Amino acid sequence: MEGSSHHFTAFDSKQASGHHEASNLSRSASAKISLKTGLEECAVALNLFLSNKFSDALELLRPWAKDSMYHALGYSTIVVLQAVMTFEQQDIQNGISAMKDALQTCQRYRKKSTVVESFSSLLSRGSLEQLTEEEMHAEICYAECLLQKAALTFVQDENMISFIKGGLKIRTSYQIYKECLSILHVIEKNKLEQQLFYEFEGGVKLGVGAFNLMLSLLPARIIRLLEFIGFSGNRELGLMQLREGASGRSMRAPLCCLTILGFHTYICLILGTGEVNTVEAESLLAPFLQQFPNGSLMLFYHARIELLKGNVEEAQEAFQKCISVQEEWKQFHHLCYWELMWIYVFQQNWMQAYYYSDLLCKESKWSKAIYVFLKAAILSMLPEEDVVSTKENVVALFRQVESLKQRIAGKSIPTEKFAVRKARRYSPMLPAPVKLVLPALEMMYVWNGFPVVSKRKDLSENLLVTVEKAEAALQKENWNDYFTDDECLVKLLKGCCLKNLQRPLQAELCFNHVIQSEKLLKYDHYLVPFTLFELAFLYKSQGEMDKAIKVLETARNNYKDYSMESRLHFRIQAALHLWKKPPSN
Repeated sequence: MEGSSHHFTAFDSKQASGHHEASNLSRSASAKISLKTGLEECAVALNLFLSNKFSDALELLRPWAKDSMYHALGYSTIVVLQAVMTFEQQDIQNGISAMKDALQTCQRYRKKSTVVESFSSLLSRGSLEQLTEEEMHAEICYAECLLQKAALTFVQDENMISFIKGGLKIRTSYQIYKECLSILHVIEKNKLEQQLFYEFEGGVKLGVGAFNLMLSLLPARIIRLLEFIGFSGNRELGLMQLREGASGRSMRAPLCCLTILGFHTYICLILGTGEVNTVEAESLLAPFLQQFPNGSLMLFYHARIELLKGNVEEAQEAFQKCISVQEEWKQFHHLCYWELMWIYVFQQNWMQAYYYSDLLCKESKWSKAIYVFLKAAILSMLPEEDVVSTKENVVALFRQVESLKQRIAGKSIPTEKFAVRKARRYSPMLPAPVKLVLPALEMMYVWNGFPVVSKRKDLSENLLVTVEKAEAALQKENWNDYFTDDECLVKLLKGCCLKNLQRPLQAELCFNHVIQSEKLLKYDHYLVPFTLFELAFLYKSQGEMDKAIKVLETARNNYKDYSMESRLHFRIQAALHLWKKPPSN
């Protein structure tokens, strides 16, 4: 990993502004920027960005964004990241506009017949004379821009035509990366010398790695469809490419590292099995954390890794530090508020959890429906007198949720749809609200918080006490339409706590209660397939692998049209991928 920071230290952020001024003064407006200069200045800008100097990074890149492919790529990437983080319509528009300009700039440097069109003849002659080094880099930059523009298209527009256009951009980007990987192999095989080969290599490894990783996560039925139109994903190949990219000396080394960290610390938890490789995540982050000790992104991942290791208090401190190191991009604060809110939920410190959910409601545009639902859910866990002290009206909050639901790429967000369905128990159309049972813990389950808490016996025991109190209270309630659903939810949550506490027999009893109640459920049909998923992990932990795989396949094949179905299919795919591996792997 020493090599990864080596390239960057040449451009530390203290020198960056001087480098910036010198480069701008010494270059006339009509001057052509060499590939080497473009790469060097983009590396300086990335360095500034990772040191929280976001405006400085943009200012360095902006003047030459229409003349140099790397200035264009760097500038538009930062603008797009800002758009994705703020979710402001104007920022999304700016992102699309910047990406359009970047694509035009990259297009000017591409060979007129593109790699994808001419590649078969290129390889058959065994010669790379048709592509200059600059043209090769133009392909990589174009593919990167195309992928980002596709992502923004999905966010910005709701109609099916935009969705198809976005899909076609992704396909073109994927094809370019595949061809560039073949070029890379030819260069390596023929030992051709190129001054900036390591930068081209870094671009290929980032793109091919990210694509393979992303596609490998998809549920089996979607993979079959994508393979039909030319996509395929190999997780091991993806991780290998990204690891090589992260340990190289390319400008994209930190981006390869951040991609793997995102996979280990988020995707594995939300769309995977919840079994996180914190050892690799920590060793990958270490050199970059040393280089950018106050960089928001690096601190954020450091905090996230601490949390996943069960070091909840250390994670709290690290998230607070992440908030304090910069004020320029408040969006980083919102990511930390989200994490701190969940930490306080894990600790059942409901007033502090409420404080951060309230901040998110007021400041972040990402998902107002989720934020308001969570705020109401957290308040529902408090004694009545504490709720009164906040001057909040829980019923009114739940009633707001439906009106806040949004659509992306023409589709509702599954977790928002789930929140809307749950909040309907407070609808003014009902004679009286029917209180949700443990709504904050149910949302904690939905966001896969139980594997995080499993590292801490004290937190798991405290959660079990809360769940058992709700279980006892439910038995005293008058029977209503939701009774069986509520009882099954409590049993699922109780089973998860018992599983965390290594009490498998009791956990299995809870899970079986839910499965046997399947035909009695009226609303929360998601409970049975999700419970089967938990039961499979219980069997796996006891060494009953065949039984575990059979239960997972039952969950996948026998249930449909329930809340968050795609999320569970992602998790089942991840588990089957791991469990069905040959022992040699």
